[in-house]
Amino acid sequence: MNASILRARTPRRGWKPCAAGAAVVAALLTSTACGPNEADATAPGTSSAPPSATSPTSPTSPTSPTKPTKPSDTPAPAPSRTTTSKPDGGSGAVAACTAEDLSVSAVEEPTDKDENRHFVLTVQNAGDDTCDLYNYPHVMLGDAAAPTPVIKESDSDPGVPVTLEPGKEAYAALLVSGGARDEYEAKHITLTLQGRKPGSRAGGPIDVPMPVSTLYADDGQLVTYWTTASGFALDFIMSR
Repeated sequence: MNASILRARTPRRGWKPCAAGAAVVAALLTSTACGPNEADATAPGTSSAPPSATSPTSPTSPTSPTKPTKPSDTPAPAPSRTTTSKPDGGSGAVAACTAEDLSVSAVEEPTDKDENRHFVLTVQNAGDDTCDLYNYPHVMLGDAAAPTPVIKESDSDPGVPVTLEPGKEAYAALLVSGGARDEYEAKHITLTLQGRKPGSRAGGPIDVPMPVSTLYADDGQLVTYWTTASGFALDFIMSR
């Protein structure tokens, strides 16, 4: 009795293990076919997601062509005329006279007097071009502290420059002493030409040959404006 029971409970060797093995194999095959390999799912640097499609590059909008510049209706300004700069800083068709243009002399008037008070300064255009004399000469008698003042009479000023053609002369009368005070000896005379602008100078001092060895000047000295008539210039000083 007991032996038959024991025999009935003892399983047959080799059948159930094979069935179990077949079931395991079937399960593995099913898992392999249905899902990704575990190693593939966890491989570093590998994405399980499918690569996204690259969006096409949007075309660049075409650049509008540059519009050609419209020529201006306004005519271009005419080129300015260039004038030659003069020594006095001015400009014009006729240059201011300079020391290089002139020869200078001084003559006592009248020549038979012993006073040595009245003189005529003469300049001659020794150059090849016409030039202008402006206002009056800046005269220095000896070591004077300032130039000789000009006569203030209104009709002594011509108001325009004296134009000297080559070989022509101009004159200014000089009163050395007017009977005033502070007399001193003057052993040399210089004059400086004025430029176009009042008070300007056209070049440096010019030495004037002394008409006498020594002049006795004082603070009454005067000079006239340039003129082309020596007698007209003398009229302003001879009565003094």
